[in-house]
Amino acid sequence: MPDLDAFYSESQRKLQRRHQTEDLANTLFGAAVSGELSEQQSAFIESREFFFLSTVNGNGEPTVSYKGGAAGFVKVENANRLVFPSYDGNGMFLSLGNIAEAGKIGMLFIDFETPNRLRVQGTARIADREPDESEFPGAQLLIEVDVQSVFVNCARYIHKHSRAETSPYTPTESGDQPIPSWKRIDGFQSSLPENDRVRVATEGGTISAEDYGEKLRNGNS
Repeated sequence: MPDLDAFYSESQRKLQRRHQTEDLANTLFGAAVSGELSEQQSAFIESREFFFLSTVNGNGEPTVSYKGGAAGFVKVENANRLVFPSYDGNGMFLSLGNIAEAGKIGMLFIDFETPNRLRVQGTARIADREPDESEFPGAQLLIEVDVQSVFVNCARYIHKHSRAETSPYTPTESGDQPIPSWKRIDGFQSSLPENDRVRVATEGGTISAEDYGEKLRNGNS
């Protein structure tokens, strides 16, 4: 069980006292916050196709990323450990660089259809092990997360949406995925790694920035 005094910061406490919610915050902590994942929470995480990842760098500057994949791409190793893959991205490594530097993360899992949501806070690291292709097809790296706190939030402000389709860029069971349209933009070719330039040449060739903009507007990026 996380420590109540460590869970809330002094600034959060000041706002609670200002709005007379300190007792409520303490009650919610006792009722909704735990230091490990329950079976129900584990099943919820492994049913998700995406989550939002919050990280900070060594200066405390944050970034938030959307992470998507096939249902179950985030694995629950046990009640205190999560593992998720890092797929091919834009090469900036903002989230993973922050994890390597600071390690503190937040993960937000949402079901927009029910709706429902679950927050996980923990300490993350880039795993030393190579991804197992049978378990994490298409993964370049693995991120291990030691769970520090997990809690359910009220879903009243979640707008209800229906799922349309799986992203065509989700790696298949063999790890294959098409090259993203933005990597085909002609102005990026000299900056791409060699293997990406080869793929562009064999998977449709280059396009203009205007072509990409049209694809983006039409939802075909």
